[in-house]
Amino acid sequence: MGGRDLRSPFLSVYGHITTDHIMSVDEFPAENTSVNALSKDIHVGGTGTNIAVIASALGVPTALCGFVGKDFPKGFTKFIRSKKVIMNEFVVQERYYTAQAMIINDSKKEQRALFYQGPQGSASTLNNVLKKNAGKSKYVHFSTGEPDYYLNIMSSIKGNERNISFDPAQEIHKIWNKEKFTKALGMSDMLFCNKYEAVSAVKYSSVNGVSEIDAKMVVCTKGPEGSELYVNGKRTDIPVIDAKRTVDATGAGDAYRAGFYAGKYNKYSDVDALVIGAAAASFVVEEMGALSNIPTWDMALERADRYLGKIG
Repeated sequence: MGGRDLRSPFLSVYGHITTDHIMSVDEFPAENTSVNALSKDIHVGGTGTNIAVIASALGVPTALCGFVGKDFPKGFTKFIRSKKVIMNEFVVQERYYTAQAMIINDSKKEQRALFYQGPQGSASTLNNVLKKNAGKSKYVHFSTGEPDYYLNIMSSIKGNERNISFDPAQEIHKIWNKEKFTKALGMSDMLFCNKYEAVSAVKYSSVNGVSEIDAKMVVCTKGPEGSELYVNGKRTDIPVIDAKRTVDATGAGDAYRAGFYAGKYNKYSDVDALVIGAAAASFVVEEMGALSNIPTWDMALERADRYLGKIG
């Protein structure tokens, strides 16, 4: 499906490509009970899609490297392509259904989800290692997906001219373990996590806190509390950039990462690039769905402007 695309990516992204079924409820049901959904929307999503689409929309030459099933809607493919994502390693696996997330948000903006892995969850069995784009990218971002498949690619592309970001997201708790996490971290230049995922990252690293994790850079996002950058144990606080309203937090972390890469593509420092990431995230939360309110580069830069060059 990907076809021929000769553009050279600055960023290659690995992660799930999903259909997201997003519902809202007043409160989550108790065990063995049900509540009525107040709304339902269906969107293209997944960590891979979200980061790649938003980064590309922000002007970063970005490749999306991953697998979908035979049922992936043509309209979603058209949408991804419309954002100028490099799709020559976007592959349909006919014997699978596409990964699917069922996401439920309550009135307190808390979230619960069910997830079907699809082909990305067993990628090492597909006999198709997607690494051509990664091999020529400045940044390669590994998010959700099968650990063994990613470890194989990491080991084959690691080099001085390439920056590898490790971002196992919520899967850090269930399909990663100490051995595989340590291997991935050892081949990575940067670890992304949120404050909940940091608990497992700290445990697998056998350290006392995030500041002691052995990585060149660690970024820990903390929702409305902002985020933290750790370099050689030194912490820099990255502020929240206010949205006009908060409707749905789905994909905010992915937008943060995409904004960071847009900042690096435009030669900003790590700190300022993360501020731009926070600005990108502030747009995404204003509408339902991770890809419903993607800012342009100029929009993100304008919202980040008052913090740039003033932190750290």
